[in-house]
Amino acid sequence: MSELDLNKPAGVLVKTTCVDFPGRVAGSFFLKGCNIRCPYCYNIGLVLDDSEIPFGTETEPLNTVAELFAHLEKRQGILSGLVISGGEPLLNPYTPLIIRRAKELGYKIKIDTNGTLPEKLKSLIDNPELKPDFIAMDIKTSPSRYSTLICGDKSPFFGRSDYFEKVLRESSELVASYPADCREWRTVLVPGLVTKEDIAEMAKLLPQDASWQFAQFMNKNCLDPDYNDIYPYTDQEAAELIDYAKTLINNANLR
Repeated sequence: MSELDLNKPAGVLVKTTCVDFPGRVAGSFFLKGCNIRCPYCYNIGLVLDDSEIPFGTETEPLNTVAELFAHLEKRQGILSGLVISGGEPLLNPYTPLIIRRAKELGYKIKIDTNGTLPEKLKSLIDNPELKPDFIAMDIKTSPSRYSTLICGDKSPFFGRSDYFEKVLRESSELVASYPADCREWRTVLVPGLVTKEDIAEMAKLLPQDASWQFAQFMNKNCLDPDYNDIYPYTDQEAAELIDYAKTLINNANLR
């Protein structure tokens, strides 16, 4: 870890957030790099390699890990948590280094993960020096639909629904091992990807005491430009989907 360049652009720093870490005022660091290609993703600069970003695309400027550490040192006693997100932070070599330093400074750690890397998640949980205090896992759609709609046709797992059903279940079980107030699952209500049928399938991955937080889809700057032309669910449609989710997982909410 000591060989990592702390002055290399690595992610996007959000200096203060009151919504990303339940119960805490925190900072967030969105690390670059992801292993899936959600078509509705708007963090193009984090997900794609620099060579893949279309010419003229506006992306947020990246911060360095050194800048993150300086911010955490400056905000000690004001912020109490750090959210490490992405992209997919379990892929990023900076993640263990960031966790160790933030813990040294007294911060609680929240990890956001897409749930496709259960072995890497388990390695963090099993290491007392790296164990997150809170985990949020995204569930995009029915597990069987990941292999064609979520991972992207360049992925070695394209078309392998069996792979995603396995890893998502394993990751969800790891998240469920945490106390109920230290974990959550998250789903973006993307028309065509999240229907009542998909909600029923996703709910099978969750414990009954899960906190399942939904968010409205934003049709702007999507990785797949076709998704910019998809209208979000109306408030009424979204409410109906949440009401249905509540019949399966009581603590389902639109955040």
